Amino acid sequence: MICILLVAGHGTVLETQIKNDTTGLYSHLAGVPKALLPGIGGKKILDFWWETVNMRQLFTDVYLVTNADKYKHYERWATANDFPVENVVNDGSTRLEDRLGAVADLELVIRSRALHDDVMVIAGDMLSADQNFDVAQVIRFFRSKPGELMIYYELEEGESSSSRGIVEVCPDTHRITRFLEKPEGGLTASRLASVVFYCIRRNSLSHLSDFLSLHPPTAGRSLGQFWEWLVNHRQLEVFGMKLPSGFQLIGQVGLPDYTKWLTHYSTKKRDHPAEPIVCRSYARVGLMGNPSDGFNGKTIAMSVSNFWAEVTLVESATLVLVPHPLNDPTAFGSLQDLFCISRKEGYLGGLRLLQATCKKFYQFCSNQGIALTKQNFTLRYDTNIPRQVGLAGSSAIVSATLKCLMKFYSITDNDLPKPIRANFILNVETDELFITAGLQDRVVQVYEGLVYMDFSRTLMDEHGYGSYVSMDMGALPPFWLAYLSDPSDSGRIHSNIRQRWLSGEPLVVEAMRTFAELTDRARVALENRDWTTLAQLMDQNFELRRTVYTDECLGPGNLKMVRLAKKVGAAKCLQATADELGQNILLGLTVRLGGEAAGQRRSRGGPVSGPHPAGGAETGLPGGRLRLLPPDAF
Repeated sequence: MICILLVAGHGTVLETQIKNDTTGLYSHLAGVPKALLPGIGGKKILDFWWETVNMRQLFTDVYLVTNADKYKHYERWATANDFPVENVVNDGSTRLEDRLGAVADLELVIRSRALHDDVMVIAGDMLSADQNFDVAQVIRFFRSKPGELMIYYELEEGESSSSRGIVEVCPDTHRITRFLEKPEGGLTASRLASVVFYCIRRNSLSHLSDFLSLHPPTAGRSLGQFWEWLVNHRQLEVFGMKLPSGFQLIGQVGLPDYTKWLTHYSTKKRDHPAEPIVCRSYARVGLMGNPSDGFNGKTIAMSVSNFWAEVTLVESATLVLVPHPLNDPTAFGSLQDLFCISRKEGYLGGLRLLQATCKKFYQFCSNQGIALTKQNFTLRYDTNIPRQVGLAGSSAIVSATLKCLMKFYSITDNDLPKPIRANFILNVETDELFITAGLQDRVVQVYEGLVYMDFSRTLMDEHGYGSYVSMDMGALPPFWLAYLSDPSDSGRIHSNIRQRWLSGEPLVVEAMRTFAELTDRARVALENRDWTTLAQLMDQNFELRRTVYTDECLGPGNLKMVRLAKKVGAAKCLQATADELGQNILLGLTVRLGGEAAGQRRSRGGPVSGPHPAGGAETGLPGGRLRLLPPDAF
């Protein structure tokens, strides 16, 4: 591939304002070409781009095209920066009125140097907010597509689309469906701005001369007009790749805009590594419909902020994943100590979750045409979610890690929408780590709060995700939660249900349909604050699951918790109901026989508080409250 840097603009506005500046702050820049003005970090703007593309393994040659007026400046720059002077091309223009135009300059280099290779085109006088730009990632994405490539970014607040080339991009194919050069207001809702950064295939280079033959110099020969013609009229396949950072072409701006954007980008670069990024995701409990989320059913679940996973990301020279001192042990007191820890907690800690999330994140961004910066970081995590009890502790670590990565690389909700984010988290666990899991946990951890979820086949086939509705938690009654102190791997609880469901076994198929019906009825009960009906539905949900999964699969510990909860509840003249997946945890709601939700009781042994009450810790999410029963309560 060949790279061509365009620096042939005359830039009379900026040059004139620097020359006429009365403050004396910029007098030393008088007569300096735009691309050789100071950029971010004290480098010249062109220095950054030369460092970015000066890689022999990627480019066989790099050319620079300038005008006759500034040729000597760039010749001297080339000598000082080990740039081949013979590759500096002079287009012969000395005034703005005589300019050839960017398309003609590009065609001049290709024709005069007899270039017959793919070409990357970059404006050498363009400020980039990203000073760790990975050009190899751009080339890989270009090679994966059957057409040309255009780089774009999302305009920052305050940037006007009427001064930029705006693209509309198909989110599925990444093809540029329309290009608008400096559109007037109302022509498009897109805020995606094209920059002078393109990849053109060798077989498409002839379009440059075709365009020039149709557009005489008086008609304008800008690159924006070229792409507008190529995309909208010739309908050539042109694809887009997004960069999370911003760009500013200073060729046609004045001194105030140049200094404004230079200060803005420099401040972002200076402030970014100073603050660690800390993100939390919370445990979740299933309220209704478990486990039909994996079988095109419906569920209701909620976040529990009593339990959380927290991930911290700090920029660093190399990429480091820090083991957790408890969850990823590498040193033991004795062989017996190793035996006891391994028997109770297994062999797999959270480190694999960090690594798999990072790997999947890079893969996702590459496939979606999002170029990431070459920045490294250190990741560490902490969690108080009990292991292997079915509170979605693994996905909480993945979810918190993903939040950190999105913030670090400036990935927006538009780049990774919430429904797709839930799918991403699930895929990390199922595709990368082969963890048996359903989608509802990840949905709740992305949306947070109380969420109704419909995973119908029609929705999943059409969109790839279900319909997710956040519900009001403000009026929820107190719930209580208990779990076993010696859990098993929650992934095993799913048994052979999937095989039975896929084979069309009537009992399983009908059960999943019934789970969905119970969930819809529970949603109505929640909206009407009908806690008696909700408690009855939770009981029905559990008994149905018990029928399908069998007592052997649910395990004696889980069944004992349910029996004791109901027994103690009945003794207190209360109706105690229990639900959850049966993964070593028990979620309960206690209501008085009159239908009123019971308050948090402190009597020893009661189903609400249990012995040694946990103090009624609240979820921290709108209105949700959860009483924790200690592991020895049963």
